[in-house]
Amino acid sequence: MRAIGYMYKRVETPEGFDLPGISDVYSLGACVNDDFADYIDFWKHNGYFLFDSPAVMRALADELEISLEGLRLFYYEAHDLQFDGDSREWVPFGPFHDDVNVQPPARAMLEGFDITSFWAGAGPECSPLSCNYLARSIETNKHCLLPTFEAAVDVLESGAFKNAKPGPYRIVAVYSVAETE
Repeated sequence: MRAIGYMYKRVETPEGFDLPGISDVYSLGACVNDDFADYIDFWKHNGYFLFDSPAVMRALADELEISLEGLRLFYYEAHDLQFDGDSREWVPFGPFHDDVNVQPPARAMLEGFDITSFWAGAGPECSPLSCNYLARSIETNKHCLLPTFEAAVDVLESGAFKNAKPGPYRIVAVYSVAETE
């Protein structure tokens, strides 16, 4: 797994999101739980379209006068290969640009594994477990994440994402980070 960055997210269960056993959504994709801001145009993000440290996001939020109150801080790591659903092969990938210097957190809690689409090859797009409601037929934890890396590999290789969003797909470890970071 490689460090790909941080993001402050709004965590909630959206109205009408009715999946038994799921209390909230910790997906990397922003379809269900929004990122802290529409940050792309400011080019403060790294080559994975995330942030190298929480401090970079806090500075941008201050600059844009955006409150981070009530948001959760997440840290992400990605499997070194991405899954191409068309060819059904695992293939290498890299950052969109080489400006990546992720500072791993001192302490973080692994919450589970998301599978996120990267059709355009740049930043994270959709998380079909929540975005396409695939969690209706795929067992997830209370945060709509897969419990293990092996479960994520099995789900992809089984073809369960075949009619979801266009891939390729990356397996992403999702960590909660204490606000002291």
